[in-house]
Amino acid sequence: MSTQILMPALSPTMEEGKLAKWHVKEGDTVKAGDILAEIETDKATMEFEAIDEGRIGKILVPEGAEGVKVNAPIAILETEGESASPSKDIPSTMQAIRDALGPVAAAAQPPQSAKPPLPEARERASTLPQGEGGKKGNGSAPPPEHRVFASPLAKRIALQSGIDLAALQGSGPRGRIVKADVEGAAHGIPSPLVGEGAAKPRVGGEAPKPPAAAPDTHSGIAGITPLPDARLFFKEGEYDAVPNDSMRKTIARRLTSAKTLVPHYYLTIDCDIGALMQLRTRLNDKAPKAEDGKSSAYKLSVNDFVIKAAAMALMKHPDVNASWTDTAILKHHHADIGIAVDLNPGLITPIVFHAETRGLSEISNEARSLAELAKTKKLKPQEYEGGGFSISNLGMFGIRQFTALINPPQSAILAVGAGEERAIVHDGKIIAATMMSLTMSCDHRVIDGATGSRFLQTLKVFIEEPASMLL
Repeated sequence: MSTQILMPALSPTMEEGKLAKWHVKEGDTVKAGDILAEIETDKATMEFEAIDEGRIGKILVPEGAEGVKVNAPIAILETEGESASPSKDIPSTMQAIRDALGPVAAAAQPPQSAKPPLPEARERASTLPQGEGGKKGNGSAPPPEHRVFASPLAKRIALQSGIDLAALQGSGPRGRIVKADVEGAAHGIPSPLVGEGAAKPRVGGEAPKPPAAAPDTHSGIAGITPLPDARLFFKEGEYDAVPNDSMRKTIARRLTSAKTLVPHYYLTIDCDIGALMQLRTRLNDKAPKAEDGKSSAYKLSVNDFVIKAAAMALMKHPDVNASWTDTAILKHHHADIGIAVDLNPGLITPIVFHAETRGLSEISNEARSLAELAKTKKLKPQEYEGGGFSISNLGMFGIRQFTALINPPQSAILAVGAGEERAIVHDGKIIAATMMSLTMSCDHRVIDGATGSRFLQTLKVFIEEPASMLL
């Protein structure tokens, strides 16, 4: 029997990706858990595992192809000794490839024969799973039994931990249960991909449905006239046209949607960080040595203190630690804080989960590790999806104050400026103090002005008196 291998949805928001590298070639035998390919999304490069045993009959999408739509066939897996020759390619499959790749399809596919498909090819096509719901063409085959798809490592951990895999929602390709899902269940943490748009476990020949399409910025948002193409205003030859990669397209789409659909307002407060800077110096000076005996076990930054202070303030103000839906406001139980990381070009916001429970050194090391993974595009979806609040810090560039765009489904983001000496009035005297400006962008559907102001007052106390976070 032939089975289509589909482009996986590696995150709830993924609509297309780049097939960066094939780890198999036509004729190779594979088993469940083998790495088939590397898929590059707008945020990370991830390995795609096989979930069935068989032989790679044909590779439909070439290595390096960009803009491959989620659920588009990328290869044919043959079982029970069948082969897939170019002359027996299924017309419907070929059309799906052309629709998925557009201009790339011509290079990816051999020219179609003018002859109609052979009878045996038509018969085999009727037995292939269809893209919508995986129903058989002849309708005579009995429904397959439920099968749990999990990686070998996930199965071993589940067996050791006494966890029922059938009760878990997989966050891997095509709903496959992976190590992170089992470890999360062991600690009582649900899969971050559960919910609308998440990949669902595949039953037999059933293929997952693609996530809901995000707003198309090229066609504009309802009620808003799209801007004309910028090339209309400049002479050809006087500029270089750098194609937009998947990350830049996603940033444009999501932030255009956020700015036009989320009612932003902004609150700014100034904090005296003199005491924080002194405490930071003392703690860094007394940091123990790391395991290598050379470097320090931690090196605290101002941003680490801001993350901890924001987490503590969020727990005191649950109305800020919330997300909007049309039917309810979701108030989060923990302070999961995204930290904006510059990828030059591009950016991503990996998340420090449960930041309110972590010490400064743990937050510091976690933030540094996430930033390194982000810059090498090795972040996993569960490390950057979700979160209830974000922090963007441009202080290292000398930026005194700025406003940031909210990253839905979050309802607020804190823009952190540079710490600098300023002249302030204290007890009727003009003195120099190390000041830092914080500007919070708020979603007015969730956070009222007074609510956001009270949050910033609490945050200011934690930053100006770091010891108060121990109370």
